[in-house]
Amino acid sequence: MIRTGVFITFTLLALNGFGHANATLVKKHMVVAANPHAAKAGLTILREGGSAVDAAIAIQMTLTLVEPQSSGIGGGAFMLHYRPDKESKSKGHIIDAYDGRETAPRSANKDLFLDRHGKKIPWKKRKAGGKGVGVPGLLRMLELSHKHHGKLPWSRLFEPAIKLARKGFSVSPRLNALIKRDRHLKNFPQSRKFFFTKEGKPLPIGYRLKNIELANTLQEIAKKGASIFYTGAIARDIAKAVSNTHHLPAKMKISDLAGYQPKMRGVLCIPYRQWNICGMPPPTSGGIAVAQILKIIEPFDFSRFPVGSVQAVHLLAEAGKLAFADRNHYIGDPDYVTVPVAGLLDPKYLASRSATISADKAMDKAKPGNLAHYAQSKFAPDEGDNRPISTSHISVVDSSGNGVSMTTSIGTAFGSRLMVRGFMLNDELTDFAPISHVNGRPKVNCVEAGKRPRSSMSPTIVTSKDGKLLMLIGSPGGSSIIGYVAKTLVAALDWNLTMEEAIALPNFLNKNRKTELEKGTNLETIAPKLIELGHQVRIRKKVSGLHGIRVRAGGFEGGADPRREGQAIGD
Repeated sequence: MIRTGVFITFTLLALNGFGHANATLVKKHMVVAANPHAAKAGLTILREGGSAVDAAIAIQMTLTLVEPQSSGIGGGAFMLHYRPDKESKSKGHIIDAYDGRETAPRSANKDLFLDRHGKKIPWKKRKAGGKGVGVPGLLRMLELSHKHHGKLPWSRLFEPAIKLARKGFSVSPRLNALIKRDRHLKNFPQSRKFFFTKEGKPLPIGYRLKNIELANTLQEIAKKGASIFYTGAIARDIAKAVSNTHHLPAKMKISDLAGYQPKMRGVLCIPYRQWNICGMPPPTSGGIAVAQILKIIEPFDFSRFPVGSVQAVHLLAEAGKLAFADRNHYIGDPDYVTVPVAGLLDPKYLASRSATISADKAMDKAKPGNLAHYAQSKFAPDEGDNRPISTSHISVVDSSGNGVSMTTSIGTAFGSRLMVRGFMLNDELTDFAPISHVNGRPKVNCVEAGKRPRSSMSPTIVTSKDGKLLMLIGSPGGSSIIGYVAKTLVAALDWNLTMEEAIALPNFLNKNRKTELEKGTNLETIAPKLIELGHQVRIRKKVSGLHGIRVRAGGFEGGADPRREGQAIGD
């Protein structure tokens, strides 16, 4: 039974009047990345016969250079890889899930983010310095995926970034603005030297920025493989930077880096109407939360709601509340805690959650659902995080029909603000609950040695029921990523917007707090109606960085978020 809902009487309001645009299609292959230099590097690799993974690696190395505030070899990533499988009659495709999330060093314990008085170190202080740095996982993960799906030599994939690092690139308006805005960056010697002029001013727009140290680092990794990063001189310098920093130093050893291992996880796929939605499993909460939101709204016929109408925003916000209640309570690193994935995605359970939504009244703060055979009492309540994250997303489809959806991050803008050998170290351990235990009970996302912190990264792949690739999507944005991706999936699938239209659609979401509406958009005009429904509304900037590819009958249709400086290009 399709539920359309009975709503209080008001005028339906679509957010745009553009109708359905005719998107430009490319027929052979496509890349979408957060910076034109990175997109060009990926396309160059595809034109040489490289695979989707090859292109993603070239893109990522270039992003390490040109978008140092968002991602890089000092951080981690989650990757979904799609490949057609002509020999498999049942599925017709295979999707691999690669976990390159950072890990806590062996010295980490429940007191990591407590001061000497046992009080929580304030967020604005702990987001910089050594305590937040996790063991980077990106390179080991990329090397593993290249071993499985690469075509071109590993060393070739680093050449575009190395060449550009030596030649230099123009500082973009976005990078300039982020340098200006950051309060910590100039307090760290290496970062100050790199991102500021000799007079102490942020690098101006258009300044030609070279990074010879990074070029040399990438040259070593290209020649000797990822192991050179995790052992020897590079690992020593990382551990030294974390241990000797003036701001919140922490203990990290070369053995912490040498012991890092990427993980291959079981991809999560759920049916949504006539499509299959596939996402990344824990330790990211993104795959489960996006799937829950979609299944919770599935009984409502969104195709009948105008684009961005009050009904649509209300229902997605209510579904977001329920998904985040479960996220915060149940999801952590599956190597350390039992995550009831099957229970959280059980159709009957999600139908019962959906039934709690009223069409004409917003619920109060949602509580986590009750899952049979799961001991909720073991863990203390966890409010979850609500902090901004920089991050980046890469989407690629190659000429053989292979696809990559990869979300990659160093945490907040410029990560820990610690720069080593030309790259920034992450601050991802701040994704752990800062207060790990309450009355002796641990939180599901508490700090533990070797553990991966919970994430919200949501690389997503959509297929048809018979396994054909239909879409790749993902976004930066911290815990808002989940709402950004869910909105875009609904816009593309239920409202059949083009990839560009779906991404550009104003952002709206609820993380079991207030319903957030993107500032400066038509969403502001529906705020009064949402308030009438009982929503607490917050209007604020919601700067996503959605990058996606949609497969159409005539080729590939790409979309890069107009809120940032990304690019979708192909042949």
